[in-house]
Amino acid sequence: MKSLSVFSSPLLLGFDELERMLDRATKTGGDGYPPYNIERLPRAEGEAERLRITLAVAGFARDELDVTVEENQLVIRGRQKEEDGKAYLHRGIAARQFQRAFVLADGMEVTGARLENGLLELHLERPEPRRVVRRIQIGG
Repeated sequence: MKSLSVFSSPLLLGFDELERMLDRATKTGGDGYPPYNIERLPRAEGEAERLRITLAVAGFARDELDVTVEENQLVIRGRQKEEDGKAYLHRGIAARQFQRAFVLADGMEVTGARLENGLLELHLERPEPRRVVRRIQIGG
């Protein structure tokens, strides 16, 4: 039996996808690794809204990171390679994997990514939506 949600109201038509996105957002908690910041960057009049997500990915090389946008979801994956042939006396730094996901609002675009000093920066923009008013003809 499916539980009722706020989106089951007859006044909210076609919001099924939004409900699925909210459901995905609540399930992407993970273990808190890697830590990250989300910044809203200042904008001038007429500029798009800009955000920057910074993830602490020390120890990961560029080719061990993968950034994709999948169905309005920004997904960052990291896979470190095990180095064969090493004999550790102590191993406190484990090769690990992670996946971090962020649900993107409609119109939000990832414009670039940069890895420097163990920090992965992702740049996002959302241009101002154009207001569209359309008259619907009533047939008889």
